[in-house]
Amino acid sequence: MVSVKVISKTTGNAMKSQKVSIGFSGFFRGFSETVYSDGNGEANFNNDPGEGTIYVNGNAVYRGLISGMKYVYI
Repeated sequence: MVSVKVISKTTGNAMKSQKVSIGFSGFFRGFSETVYSDGNGEANFNNDPGEGTIYVNGNAVYRGLISGMKYVYI
């Protein structure tokens, strides 16, 4: 399981209702389902950790190892 926490760059507050997905590297991994961040700004995925790209509202916001809780600032 991996999680993404979406935080506002300007306010530092968690952002709810943000559309989050992960594109995993590797031929067979593909994309996660799309999850909307909750009231704590968290989106949880039932995917194994790995290299990839995190997208928020269709924009790439992080590239690299995705494991545990990953914080992204938009």
